[in-house]
Amino acid sequence: MMKNAKIHIKIKLLIYMLYIKGIIFMKLSKAFLLSAFFCTTLLICSGLLIYKMHTEHKAEAAEAKPVQLHAEDREMAEGSKILIERVTLGAIGDILIHDWVYNDAKTKTGYDFNPMFEHAKSLLSTPDFLLANQETILGGTKIGISSYPMFNSPQEVGNALIEAGVDIVSTANNHSLDKGVKGLEASLDYMDQIGLPHVGTSRTPNEQQTLKILSKNGIKVAYLSYTYGTNGIPVPAGKEYLVNLIDETAIINEIKRAKEEADVVVISMHWGNEYQLQPTVEQKNLAQSLVKAGADIIFGHHPHVLQPMEWIDRKDGGQSLVVYSLGNFLSGQMRDYKDIGGLATVEVTKYIDQNGVDIKLSNPGFVPTYVSNKQLKNYQIVPLENAGSFGLPNADSKYDEIMKHMLGNMK
Repeated sequence: MMKNAKIHIKIKLLIYMLYIKGIIFMKLSKAFLLSAFFCTTLLICSGLLIYKMHTEHKAEAAEAKPVQLHAEDREMAEGSKILIERVTLGAIGDILIHDWVYNDAKTKTGYDFNPMFEHAKSLLSTPDFLLANQETILGGTKIGISSYPMFNSPQEVGNALIEAGVDIVSTANNHSLDKGVKGLEASLDYMDQIGLPHVGTSRTPNEQQTLKILSKNGIKVAYLSYTYGTNGIPVPAGKEYLVNLIDETAIINEIKRAKEEADVVVISMHWGNEYQLQPTVEQKNLAQSLVKAGADIIFGHHPHVLQPMEWIDRKDGGQSLVVYSLGNFLSGQMRDYKDIGGLATVEVTKYIDQNGVDIKLSNPGFVPTYVSNKQLKNYQIVPLENAGSFGLPNADSKYDEIMKHMLGNMK
């Protein structure tokens, strides 16, 4: 009995000791938890305070400094709330593929015109949008490659233009129907196949009525294209949509329609007299009429030599740019300025504020080029400034002469 009583007492003492330890542990745990909770709360409050200070600092910085997105093309004038967008538009002259040129491009498997543009590629990459006048159709070998007077060019010309940086081609010119409707359609089909936009000739009335608009940096540019004629080849009756012929009233209506859809209207005009270094009275009068109707830029083609650039004042206080002729950019013609062309550029700035949209042109430029060849081979387009290295005598003086000729009227 005594032994059992002692055991019973020991058990009670053990239980009591465990109870005391449990109370102490709970108190310590509670203190630990309270300490942890306090520390966590302190950290959170500190973090919130730091975040608030950082946010207020950013807000102050934003008020002190205007927002600038894509600085090279977009500006936000914070004080006056004006959004500013910019693009550079450019154009080159006639791509007129004579037999000497396409024979030089012949390879074992087809044609390769890329080497001819190699020295001009860096120049042609400068505009955001580059227009070229594709003077000859790209009907390809199935129709039969041919030269003057009824041209049909290898389709690889189109690939070379894309590779060189051309964004859209004008196709309304006096050679548009050299191979009839079949040639015109084959050429446009191929351009569509390789992704080369075109304007001036069409396969359907709907295609003719569809505005050709390119867009970049928030600026929409509509392209129109017209020719004085088709070398006496009549446009088939009922198919007037095939080639856009110069009709002043029709062009003015198209300008107004384009103005409703785009910020800038660019017109390619196939006009003037061949090999004349100055525009005709008819060219000047038509340019004035088209600018009055809303044309922003007119790029001229057909004379095969360069004709000057000039501003035309508008009634709204702005100015439109006219380049009466861009000459030949690539052709087999030589001498008497027929182997000199170039790249014309102009900067377009779009201002947007609470009162609406305003478009301004500025910084017109011209870089002359020269078509070099050695005994009708190794055709290359080179900057005129460097043409002395490619066989052009007195290249420096010729460069100065051309620059004065093209920009002498720009004031």
